[in-house]
Amino acid sequence: MPTLLIDGQWRSAADGRTIDVINPCDAKVFTTIDRGSEADIDAAVQAAQKALDGAWGRMTATERGRILMKFGDLIVRHADEIAQIEARDTGKPMTVARNDIVAVARYFEFYGSAADKIHGEQIPYLNGYNVQVVRVPHGVTAHIIPWNYPAQMFGRTLAPALAMGNAAVLKPSEDACLSGIRLAELLMEAGLPAGALNVVTGYGYEAGAALTAHPGINFATFTGSPEVGVLVQQATAKNAVPCVLELGGKSPQVVFNDVDVEKAVPIIVKAITQNAGQTCSAGSRLLVQQDIYDSFTQRVAEAFAKVKVGRPEMDLDCGPIVNRKQFERVNGFIDDAIATGVPLLARGALAEGLSPDGFFVAPALFGAVPREHPLACKEVFGPVLAAMPFADEDDAIRLANSSEFGLVSGVWTENGARQQRMAARLHTGQVFINCYGAGGGVELPFGGMKRSGHGREKGFLALEEFSTTKTVVLHHG
Repeated sequence: MPTLLIDGQWRSAADGRTIDVINPCDAKVFTTIDRGSEADIDAAVQAAQKALDGAWGRMTATERGRILMKFGDLIVRHADEIAQIEARDTGKPMTVARNDIVAVARYFEFYGSAADKIHGEQIPYLNGYNVQVVRVPHGVTAHIIPWNYPAQMFGRTLAPALAMGNAAVLKPSEDACLSGIRLAELLMEAGLPAGALNVVTGYGYEAGAALTAHPGINFATFTGSPEVGVLVQQATAKNAVPCVLELGGKSPQVVFNDVDVEKAVPIIVKAITQNAGQTCSAGSRLLVQQDIYDSFTQRVAEAFAKVKVGRPEMDLDCGPIVNRKQFERVNGFIDDAIATGVPLLARGALAEGLSPDGFFVAPALFGAVPREHPLACKEVFGPVLAAMPFADEDDAIRLANSSEFGLVSGVWTENGARQQRMAARLHTGQVFINCYGAGGGVELPFGGMKRSGHGREKGFLALEEFSTTKTVVLHHG
């Protein structure tokens, strides 16, 4: 089946090229997707503008919301099918894939019900004047999403954009886009007008670059590496187009000596092994107060050693890394840490019967990791946890904030005053106290500081990001 959706029609790439889709569990090709080019992107952007000038642009907020909520219901009804697609494409365990699809439905339920609840305001002004400030869509929005949570990211970025009345062009990752294609089919079935959503599969350096540089887009959102994020921002800036960037993290879990150990350990382990560590918000640094460092890391090591890695249908703790390039990168960090003498405290285990060609990595816990070591500073994007001791609260803040990233942080303490002090001083877009991730939280604004990017997704703030204001001044005398 063709994988480009342009103006309501599925079509092949203009030049007929395709990309092989690799199963991360055995490195074998199991299907192909179309390799979209600049010509396909141009057609998609024109289709989006046509939708804005036509049926989609004339639709009321209530009507838009009904379509999105109907789509949410369709996702629920097709959840098992979509989860199967997601698991095969990414290698993630079936339970994780199913949870992801539930989250996608929740995005469209949440934003569908919010579509007609974004109100403007009236400003008291001079006598004889009526001044209104209304929220309006940007227009054509560009969406470049990553391979780690392809289905969830479909919902996270498109639901608020469509709720606000934008027409979208989506460029999913070439490494994992099959669930997004199926979701796009269902969204059309839900009644979305032709051109309101267009999908162009292909490589980032071709289709993605053409999309962000296209003069016909009015807003862009990108999730990926800081290096590519800079290129996206440079491209959109040439056309004075704003963007939201979510560029990863090196998120700390800060553990004080009054921690509830039984509660903290399983959550800390899951925060780095979830999705094989391929999560922007993964808790990849474990900072533990010096006087409990040995005992606490021992407990984490015991839990780490029980983590199992396998194929999706095994439904274990982790699946494989998504592609060979990232597989080699993650193993490079592990090999370098071992070669430079960083203590390896524990490793998970690979299940029996896995293909030797699969991209499976046994999770690794290292500590104490020197503060300047690459493992303590660089985003691995794999199931690798770096443990480090700290002396006191001030030292914990220095260490936690020393990263160039600032996406998420976790704080583990029963001291209420300390909880508030830490939340105020941590330079991250989200702070979790005695928890981590909070179930994904569609309602919770999400985004980074520093090199983790700018702008906010999720929650009502996403609706503000995907819209702008228009001031209307009426002189009535």
